[in-house]
Amino acid sequence: MTSTKHLAAETKPARPPLRLGLTLLHLAVMGSIGWAIIGFLVGAIGAGIGLLFLLGFGVLVLLGVLYALFGIAWLEIERIASLYTIDAHQLTWRPRTQPGFSGWLRSLGHNLANGRMWAALGNFLLASLMGLAMLVAFQAMLHNLVAAFTPLSDAQYVTTTFGFRIPASQAPWLALGAVLFAGIIIGLVFLHRTISIAIIGATARESDLTQRVYTTNVQRQGAMRAAEVERTRIERDLHDGIQPRLVSLGMTLGLAHQQIDNNPEQAKALVDEAHTSTKAAITELRQLTRGIYASVLEDRGLDAALSAVAGRSHVPVHLDVRLPKRCDHNAEAAVYFAIAEGLTNAAKHSRASEARVAVRLREDETGHANMWARVEDDGTGGAQVLAGGGLDGITNRVVAAGGTIHLDSPAGGPTALEVSVPCVS
Repeated sequence: MTSTKHLAAETKPARPPLRLGLTLLHLAVMGSIGWAIIGFLVGAIGAGIGLLFLLGFGVLVLLGVLYALFGIAWLEIERIASLYTIDAHQLTWRPRTQPGFSGWLRSLGHNLANGRMWAALGNFLLASLMGLAMLVAFQAMLHNLVAAFTPLSDAQYVTTTFGFRIPASQAPWLALGAVLFAGIIIGLVFLHRTISIAIIGATARESDLTQRVYTTNVQRQGAMRAAEVERTRIERDLHDGIQPRLVSLGMTLGLAHQQIDNNPEQAKALVDEAHTSTKAAITELRQLTRGIYASVLEDRGLDAALSAVAGRSHVPVHLDVRLPKRCDHNAEAAVYFAIAEGLTNAAKHSRASEARVAVRLREDETGHANMWARVEDDGTGGAQVLAGGGLDGITNRVVAAGGTIHLDSPAGGPTALEVSVPCVS
């Protein structure tokens, strides 16, 4: 029971700080500069609409307004995030995904329909309204506070905030009005905090959820693609390698069966040939299953599995693996197959004389451990990721494991392949 309470205390999110003085300063700035910006934007929109039919100048003005709105929304999210220490993602401009003018228009449409931008702009407008109200209340508070000391002067009457004249003898009661306006100012501070956190915090959670969904879809697609590429490779290896050898083995055994009575010596030679073909087929099957899964990876870890790969490589490999702990199976398998495929490409295509492999455990910006690996050879370079190829299979495996991959292979070499996969120990 105690451990459960302790866990709940650790996972309970911290409340954003109030920061009374900073919020007052923000509201004062928003109440003055904010309305100047709003007035300028309203005027620009009106001018853009009025100039739509004048050589298209209005379109340029409206495009400028759109970019200005995006910049204001970005600044508003950053303002609230820094003021109340909210973990809000930056507002990013959605790039175009299609070439040409139509792709640019589609990108503008996507950004114009960005809900986070309009939510931040709405918060900017509300903050400007509250800032203006705060400035009015602050002025009224000062007026009432000064007017409360009117009996100390020779004045007979005093004018209140609302324009009423009262006798100087009743002026001390205006101190209550100063207290009232001070309460309004404090209330506006709390209101600004509540509304801003509700709007910006909600858009931050929505953005985080959207990013998680996108990442999950990318990983799912990568896993499906990796499975498809692996299936195609297995079918190709079976069809081009094992199947012809088994057919030849069957024909050899058939000839031996025909010659076993009439020519025992020739039948014996054919059986020996079939035996040799059987051992070769078994070797090919072992290599094929090793491409699917390396049992030594599960039993002895990545270092031992990579040592076996380096020992079988036709290119001399300098292996440098420094892992203080083991990661989960998916991370180790993705890194293993990436390195194995990289060394295979170095031997088959790049005409490399040597290769280097380095594996490390690194921490990212968030403090999570990632397994990082680099395969480099001194070959001719020019490697490309082709659909259905080995590098395509590596990419899909790494993406499915939630990692990233980077290939640098200029013409003339060298070729360097880097992968980074989250490590869950």
